[in-house]
Amino acid sequence: MNTILTSDRLLVVRNGDAEKWLELLKEALIADGVIPYLGPGLLRLQSTEPPVPHTPEAVSAALNTRTPAPSRIRSNMWSVAQFIEQRRHRRTLQTWMAEIFGAPVAPTALHDWLATLPLSLIVDGWYDGTMRAAFAKTARTDVVEIQGVARANSVGDIWTKSYDLSGRNVEPAPVARTVLYTPHGSVRPAANFLVSDSDYVEVLTEIDIQTPIPEVVKQRRRDRGFLFIGCRFDDQMLRIFARQIIKRSSGPHFAVLDAENLTKNERRFLAASSITVIDLPMDEAAALLAPSGIEAESGAGPNSGGRRACL
Repeated sequence: MNTILTSDRLLVVRNGDAEKWLELLKEALIADGVIPYLGPGLLRLQSTEPPVPHTPEAVSAALNTRTPAPSRIRSNMWSVAQFIEQRRHRRTLQTWMAEIFGAPVAPTALHDWLATLPLSLIVDGWYDGTMRAAFAKTARTDVVEIQGVARANSVGDIWTKSYDLSGRNVEPAPVARTVLYTPHGSVRPAANFLVSDSDYVEVLTEIDIQTPIPEVVKQRRRDRGFLFIGCRFDDQMLRIFARQIIKRSSGPHFAVLDAENLTKNERRFLAASSITVIDLPMDEAAALLAPSGIEAESGAGPNSGGRRACL
């Protein structure tokens, strides 16, 4: 059977059905009918050993090489970052995170293809800045990135900062054809990182009422669903952010994942959020969406109004 509803109410599509859904999702991306939500797993499309960490555990390990954290928290990125912030100062944590994510990461064919599309919104859920790099390779001037920022480093009551592709601060964010939203921050252009427990205290207090999420994101998600690719949901913080970012969007939602390797928490989250699992290897799914060297279809360039595809 190619489509199953599991005993825990998780909808999984496989084999031929999975490929058919990806074709529909490709059409929806071209027509600006679905929002890509990119995760750190995409870093492995270029290399099994990416130049920057691609999991919270790998970030923890990199931070521990700089100053060892207590064993009880050593594998928890958020707690290790908090330990460093308390013992060595916030500036040290920010400097080390910038070093850890400093190596440039070449965009994949999928990133490059997405950068040519007239998408209203893209969410990038990691710190590496690869989607931004893909946009920088284009001649586009209609892209603005909105990054989550640590309030400890900010003056005033702000949750985000906005940048154009040259790195210039353009707050408040102007009207842009494409908004790149990086809710946890990014290494470029200004090394903004939400990473320590204290960074999230106020964010998590307010996020249920959506205060930290930019208004433009709320507006552009309203009549769309999300496609998660390169994402895992085995970390509570990543689940919380994904749940709140897709909140009050119309759906439907999809995630490219290996269904057999999902944790119980992931399965519970996906089912509760009505996210359909497309059970394909990520490299196969990326190739189906954007084969190497394939450009966006005629009429779907960055200045095109596009057409809304229905899912």
